[in-house]
Amino acid sequence: MTLPPADPLPDPPVLSDAARWRTFLWLWGSQALSVLGGGLSAFAMNIYLTQSRFPLEGQKPELAAALALTGLGWGAAAILGAPLAGALADRWNRRRMMITCDLLGALLLALGVLMVTLGTPPVWLLTLFTAALGLVGTFHGSAFDTSYSSLVTRDRLPRANGLMQTLWSLSGLLSPALAALLIGLPALARQGRRRACWGSAGGPAGRRAAGAGDRRGVVPAGGGRGVAPALAATAAPGRGRGRPSLAQDMRFGWTFIGRRPALLHLLLTFAGVNLLTSGVGVLHPLLVRFTLGTPADGAGAALATVWTALSAGGLLGGLLVSVTGGLKRRRVLGVLVPMIAAGTAHALSGVAGSLPLTAACVLAFGVMTPIMNAHSQSIWQAQVAPELQGRVFSVRRLIAQFTAPLSTALAGLLAARVGAGSILLWSGVLMAVLATAQLLNPHLRRVEDPLPEAPPLTA
Repeated sequence: MTLPPADPLPDPPVLSDAARWRTFLWLWGSQALSVLGGGLSAFAMNIYLTQSRFPLEGQKPELAAALALTGLGWGAAAILGAPLAGALADRWNRRRMMITCDLLGALLLALGVLMVTLGTPPVWLLTLFTAALGLVGTFHGSAFDTSYSSLVTRDRLPRANGLMQTLWSLSGLLSPALAALLIGLPALARQGRRRACWGSAGGPAGRRAAGAGDRRGVVPAGGGRGVAPALAATAAPGRGRGRPSLAQDMRFGWTFIGRRPALLHLLLTFAGVNLLTSGVGVLHPLLVRFTLGTPADGAGAALATVWTALSAGGLLGGLLVSVTGGLKRRRVLGVLVPMIAAGTAHALSGVAGSLPLTAACVLAFGVMTPIMNAHSQSIWQAQVAPELQGRVFSVRRLIAQFTAPLSTALAGLLAARVGAGSILLWSGVLMAVLATAQLLNPHLRRVEDPLPEAPPLTA
């Protein structure tokens, strides 16, 4: 029996460049509150561990282990889930995928608030909680990254990527202040019974306020009238009976990248950088608390200063790329030169010796990070067709970030013995040396050239 042919899918509406850019700006803005809420909860978790759960001098090993395990849980889940998330992003409607992830993230954060409010959860449970957030985040990121690259014309990609970097940096800049306000307000209301201070981060009311800020920050993507159809049309992948299996889709990104040495070398460079720098979530709290000698009741404010400086630098760097549009040619220099400067600032932050100088070094590191990330993202988006980006970018994320959990684990193990300042110093030196050596790499010099060494792969 012969089946009748399937009705062809309707052609997506043709959008002008201006309409595509407006759609991207709406998508960017719709996710701002969600990203801000995520950063607020992440900061509140670190304050909870640093000041409420393990505040004593003799609890330094326990604090380092808890910071490392929670960071490791998030990173491992995000990385291991990337291939499946990327394959599904090329199969499913990406707008709906983002909305679903926003709602799941809100549900998880509500459960997290209940968990720390009703008792003292063990570290393994906090690790599982952050792992669940990481898994939801990687599905959201796969849909988000591949959606806007299909909306923006190639010459506007650096500007769009600069705005994306600005969004993450703005979240990090505002989150510490908002967390301090939300955590401190309940204590101020109870001033007659309990002293209002940063140390109340572990209190039930403070944790409820911080978590509520995150739940209110979830905004479904692509919900605007008129904009939603445009996003769905440009981001929805094709369908058909001849489509490869899910397992084939998950392998596709490996084959694509493996046949393109220039992209692979760029990817391995970022894997090395992540190995050297991803432990700052563990190192900065320890640096503030022990190396700089900040008292326990002032550690939250000092850590907020450092992380605010990092995010302020990221905001400045993201705005710089957004305003200038970045490099139009030789974008690899926009990756490697800022990487050298970032490594130098990272090293100096470990030996600055005072909170103001440390914050200044961290700010310089923050300025360089979005510049190199935006140029790298633009290279990848220009070299990979939009309909392949979900699968390819998921493998790219896995390779580039598989060293991040290892970095977090090593930071937790070494910081209790060597000291956070020494680790920051030598990891920054190695980062600068790695980036300098890559300036001489012939593969990276050709990363923006056409790729005749491998024929395009079919989907």
